[in-house]
Amino acid sequence: MIEELHISDLGVIERVNLLIGPGLTAVTGETGAGKTMIVTAIDLLVGGRADSAMVRPGAEQAVVEGRFVVGKAAKEGLDATDSGTYVIDDEVVVRRVVPKSGRSRAYVNGQLATAAVLAELGMFLVDLHGQHSHQSLLDAAVQRHLLDVYGKINLGPIVAARSELAAIEAALADLGGDARERAREIDLYRFQVRELDEAAITGPKELADLGPQEDLLADANAHREAGYGALSSLGSDGAMQDLLGGAIDSLDDRSPFVEIQTRLRAMQSELTDVASELRSVTDAIDDDPELLAAVRARRQLLLETIRKYGETLDEVIAYHADARERLEQLEGHDARAGELDSRRAGAIETLDVVSAELLVSRRKVAPKLGKAVESHLKDLAMKNARFEVAIDGRAGDDVEFRLAANPGSEPQRLGRVASGGELARTMLALRLVITSAPPTLVFDEVDAGIGGETAHSLGRSLAQLGSDHQVLVVTHLAQVAAYADQQLAVVKTDDGKSTTTDVVNLGDEQRLVELSRMLSGTGSEIAHDHAAELLATASGAKAGK
Repeated sequence: MIEELHISDLGVIERVNLLIGPGLTAVTGETGAGKTMIVTAIDLLVGGRADSAMVRPGAEQAVVEGRFVVGKAAKEGLDATDSGTYVIDDEVVVRRVVPKSGRSRAYVNGQLATAAVLAELGMFLVDLHGQHSHQSLLDAAVQRHLLDVYGKINLGPIVAARSELAAIEAALADLGGDARERAREIDLYRFQVRELDEAAITGPKELADLGPQEDLLADANAHREAGYGALSSLGSDGAMQDLLGGAIDSLDDRSPFVEIQTRLRAMQSELTDVASELRSVTDAIDDDPELLAAVRARRQLLLETIRKYGETLDEVIAYHADARERLEQLEGHDARAGELDSRRAGAIETLDVVSAELLVSRRKVAPKLGKAVESHLKDLAMKNARFEVAIDGRAGDDVEFRLAANPGSEPQRLGRVASGGELARTMLALRLVITSAPPTLVFDEVDAGIGGETAHSLGRSLAQLGSDHQVLVVTHLAQVAAYADQQLAVVKTDDGKSTTTDVVNLGDEQRLVELSRMLSGTGSEIAHDHAAELLATASGAKAGK
């Protein structure tokens, strides 16, 4: 739901900061005061069209910012979309900037975003009903979903049947249907698998292990000469050992030199070990031209396989496994294709059965939904309206909500309904029947052309909807506003030079004054009493009295 809304330099609004609570909020004010700008601001936050004409005269840009608290249901829906990444700690802060010239900008939690991202977020956060275009109920997929929700229709069988058929057809496509192309693929994979089999790569580190071996063999003579030279320097006849031994003997039984004598003995022992190891390593170095040639050839073969099949031996080994698997699939094509064709025929038969069952279920539910919506329309000054749910398609997937607002006219799809008020009231009736909806619902023009007891019915309906949604309604009817949990008055001020609009969150006494004005235009004492009576009636109705 929307918790905070900040608007600056939008239309006649210079600067407004609003805290919006749960339940039903009524936005009221004199004609031309700028009530609809509140709806326009919300529309901008959920991806609505931006226009430079919205910018307040004299300002460089209009800015709208809203903080939304994302409930569990909305979060689950958003998590399945790219926009879900913008939700932080169950909150989203959306900002829209509309400059006097140039393109509008959008930000979500401080990050640049596109209007498309805002629209995707908005689908799970807000529904606008009235003259604005952001209305999820006009979407065919949403209408189908709502019909299924209303009828408690189990979609499990058709989802499973369609998934099974799609998987089989994908497997058939992977097999390849062109015999010549398949033969070419088999020849290619046979050659590649044979080449990689013959390469017999022992592991991903084989190439790295061959490097030091090649270096050793390539410089074997120089290595041997270096080793024997070092042995000569140490004294092949043990001269250095004798020198160390003489030094040790000279210090024997001399207490000042005990520690040094110990270190000399350690050096003598280490020298013996080093000389022995040096001789062993040097003697083991073999000048083997044939082995060197073999190592070099092996390294070249491995480098060639990397050039053909991957960036590393790891990738070459992985490609080898994939190529062998693909070759097996291609060589077993006919048997596999026959098996898949048989499975496909069975899957199509199953899909036909569950599609027919789903079509029957949807056609059975559709008239019930239509009657349920019509029953609410009767209370909303549309007593002669007809609401139909048209079903078409193999499984009844083509669902279309249609409305005939007046006697003698044929029902048309909702998007073609001319009157914004009639459309908004139809949306309200639908929401009363099917409560699956975004957490915030905004109604503009919903009270157009109604009054009297119908206005009370409208107020009761909106209050009912506000029991489990945040509902904002722009209204000029006191009977509707009386049912609100919160009332915002839009007040226009004209100083002769410029016009500004402020939005005031009304307290109890202020509500009486505003409702009096709405009733009489003057706020007379009689109107004041009538306003108090309206509030009492609305309060009693909401409490179930």
